[in-house]
Amino acid sequence: MKKTALLFPGQGSQYVGMGQSFVQDNAEAQKLFTMAEEISGIPLQQLCFEGPMEDLTRVLHLQPALTAVNLACHQYLFHLLPDFKPAFVAGHSLGEYSALQAAGVLSLEDTMRLVTKRGELMEREGAANPGGMRAVLGLTIEALDEILDGYTGDGVAVVANHNCEKQVVISGNTKGLDEVSALCGEQGGKVIPLKVSVANHSPLVAGAVQDFAAFMDGISFEQPQISLLFNATAQPQKDPAEIRNIMARQIASRVRWFEIIRQMVGQGVEVFVELGPKTVLTGLMKKILPRKSEILCLQADTPELISRVVQEISA
Repeated sequence: MKKTALLFPGQGSQYVGMGQSFVQDNAEAQKLFTMAEEISGIPLQQLCFEGPMEDLTRVLHLQPALTAVNLACHQYLFHLLPDFKPAFVAGHSLGEYSALQAAGVLSLEDTMRLVTKRGELMEREGAANPGGMRAVLGLTIEALDEILDGYTGDGVAVVANHNCEKQVVISGNTKGLDEVSALCGEQGGKVIPLKVSVANHSPLVAGAVQDFAAFMDGISFEQPQISLLFNATAQPQKDPAEIRNIMARQIASRVRWFEIIRQMVGQGVEVFVELGPKTVLTGLMKKILPRKSEILCLQADTPELISRVVQEISA
């Protein structure tokens, strides 16, 4: 089989109807969604399949909803290809919890418990400390760090996601984002507001870290069975106690996605598979990989698309 990395998307990839094709055709997917609903206390099937989008995108609902779909995709892939072992797994922000489950660190049930609690805490912090996020196109991470280091205003703005060489997401309150956006524009950057109501991966949600760490004390973490590169460090980690620490910090830490993908490419990954809704991560791959790269990038969020993935990685 080809050397493959599995990638799991996070918030921003949702759409009404996601995951429905799995539940219609697969009893195991129905069991997974039923379990996820029982643990979260949220009607996830109704939200995922019928919406409305406004309710689906609420942080409290979206974190368990999107995770349930990611896990259904992963479950179906291994239903078709039970002996498959990827070389790497990783997830973008919220998607990192799906990667933890895929790597054998967490059970399905504990994964849902964690993302449900994370959604509750992040919604709480978002209400207490309003903010948002903006994508900055055309500037490198070095340029953004220099702008932020030189920012002397009293607003809050930090790098949240380093997605590819010249796509960086900043997070903070309105004053900080407005002022830093203006500085980015002066240096030729294009700034695009994102449709989020919480300043993810910033000091404005840091109040959730301690409470989330305490909640994780009641969750069993195992050693990864597959190499997992973590958002906060862009490095693998095998020690379950250290993984807990990393995942508590992840809420308010920078997502080092560009570094993660470059490491995987450097270690010979031949196929990247985005398992989950939409093609956000696959789109980023096209910006990260060299123009004439022979590395194959696939996305799959339906049984039909996952069947195609199986054909490609088995060839």
